[in-house]
Amino acid sequence: MTINRRNLLGSGAALATAAAFATPALAQSGAVKWRMQSLWDPGTTPQKFEERFVKRVSELTGGKFTIELFAGGQIVPAAQAFDAVRGGAFEMMKTFDGYEAGKIPAFAFTSTIPFGFPESDQYEAWFYEVGGLEMAREAYAPAGLFYIAPTVYGQEPIHAKMPITKIADLAGKKGRFVGLASAVMGAFGVSVSPLPTGEVYSALDKGVIDIADRGDLTANFEAGLAEVAKHVVVPGVHQPTTATSYVANRGAYEKLPAEFKAALAIAAREVSASLRQHILVQDAIALEKYKAKGCTIHTFDPADILANRPKAVTAWQAATKDNALAKKILESQVAFMKRLGVLA
Repeated sequence: MTINRRNLLGSGAALATAAAFATPALAQSGAVKWRMQSLWDPGTTPQKFEERFVKRVSELTGGKFTIELFAGGQIVPAAQAFDAVRGGAFEMMKTFDGYEAGKIPAFAFTSTIPFGFPESDQYEAWFYEVGGLEMAREAYAPAGLFYIAPTVYGQEPIHAKMPITKIADLAGKKGRFVGLASAVMGAFGVSVSPLPTGEVYSALDKGVIDIADRGDLTANFEAGLAEVAKHVVVPGVHQPTTATSYVANRGAYEKLPAEFKAALAIAAREVSASLRQHILVQDAIALEKYKAKGCTIHTFDPADILANRPKAVTAWQAATKDNALAKKILESQVAFMKRLGVLA
């Protein structure tokens, strides 16, 4: 999915401007108005689902709780959203936890698990049925932020300039990956560059990188990757399932009445399911479009994935950086994957 992470220069001024024009959360009538900045560019499919989210929140509260939605970078540069929401410049953001994993190790595991949960429902079940939601909230709490809920969807493929037919073919390649995928792909011999999403097309076109993660199949096709990388690898072992996150300023969240908090939770879970199902349908359509553009689809052998999973597990453990909460989250996920039969 397309994430706008440009315009980083002048971010301090942007934050100051956003704070100066921040909308008061509580109006005299008792109605609440928030502002939310998403990850996505205007008009894209995921941004349309964020429009559904804010509309649903309004519907569930009889129009008393409204959220003004902005695309990625429209209030502050996308890379500054974490600090902007923490500082109260606006009340809410849609984010990908992996971008902050270098600072908060727990976030490596609340965004995606390379070689981990192969099914989106399994990852979402970890959040809602195995305590993951509470642990994600624990990870955000010290920053003065409240983790509302994830949006969980399926794989993001690998786009390559040459055939990649087995895991061993990754070694020696130059690739763009972010978050926990950076560490895991590095363990498999990839020279990783965490380029901004907007630079992936150019980097592939110019040969700066050989392979890349970017977004889901449809978003990547719309971005033109079929023109510069004629090989598509599925399943995307580096990001078999994906979680983006609705996160709010804790102070603003705690001021909400209970029914407004419930509306956020309900709308978030509805959007998670609807986006996941939409992508599931679109993936099959997108693969045919890639073939029509002359691309070759490569599928990793499940036995190859299984044989290489232990190396990924070692990389997971290293990515905790011996942080207590990160280790707690990983231990919970590993135990659940063992119960599901994903791990031996």
